[in-house]
Amino acid sequence: MKVALFLLALAALFGVAVAAGGAIGPEPSEQRPATHAGATQQHDEDASSGAAEHGGGHDAPPVRGLASAEGGLRVVVETPELALRRTQTLRFRVLDAHDEPLRSFGLTHERRMHAIVVRRDLTGFQHLHPRMAADGTWSVPLRIGTPGSYRLYADFSHDGEARTLASDLRVDGEADLRPLPAPTTHAVSDGGDVVRLDAGRPHAGEETTLRFAVAREDRPVALAPYLGAGGHLVALREGDLAFLHVHPVSGTLAGGRVTFAATFPDAGRHRLFLQYRVGAQVRTAAFTVEVAP
Repeated sequence: MKVALFLLALAALFGVAVAAGGAIGPEPSEQRPATHAGATQQHDEDASSGAAEHGGGHDAPPVRGLASAEGGLRVVVETPELALRRTQTLRFRVLDAHDEPLRSFGLTHERRMHAIVVRRDLTGFQHLHPRMAADGTWSVPLRIGTPGSYRLYADFSHDGEARTLASDLRVDGEADLRPLPAPTTHAVSDGGDVVRLDAGRPHAGEETTLRFAVAREDRPVALAPYLGAGGHLVALREGDLAFLHVHPVSGTLAGGRVTFAATFPDAGRHRLFLQYRVGAQVRTAAFTVEVAP
């Protein structure tokens, strides 16, 4: 009987302790971990909150130009081996999932195909506009002046979607690869103009405004429309040479100014190739931009 009364009193005391503990709640350091589903949800909320605090809430743009095949399409180059310092015809086709040549292309910047050629050290940039034959083969004259491994980007639109497929080109000879120039706010174009860049401090995942001003002898250079805008800009990521689409925002052509908007998906250095028109001549200026996390 004594043992039974002792156990009954002990149980009552335990119930009071549990009730008190539930009312007060455990210390933060003693809280139990959430269930797997709850922990995942909390992690996602924290990540979203952190991204919003740092301005990274924007959807990162798709990374293009890393492969020759994507989304049921692939690019095939007929002549990947090119001779040095000799004008040749570069030919390639875009094939569908049935290995049939694609012939339906939309207009992008006033062209149905943009062919970008650049060496893997991000030198030797060329922007070409091939023509398509009845059999779906694109062709354009190409002359490369320095040996090495090059990247060809076929940049186009199909079914209302922007596509960029890439393949390698090879030019025989000993390649003198160059380090990427340090970031700078000004560059001299191949036409002798001084081009200044105001990019602020770009961060990955945030929209960045890129403002260019073209001048000669401290006077603005009057620009002419090029590809339906004040200029054209290509951004390539150092290392894997990922291709980034950028969009012209505005421009004061008489004042030599043109502005673009870009969202860099990752941190690291990128090479920007600005093209603009002065009279009948298209000129190119290149910049290195460091994108912060």
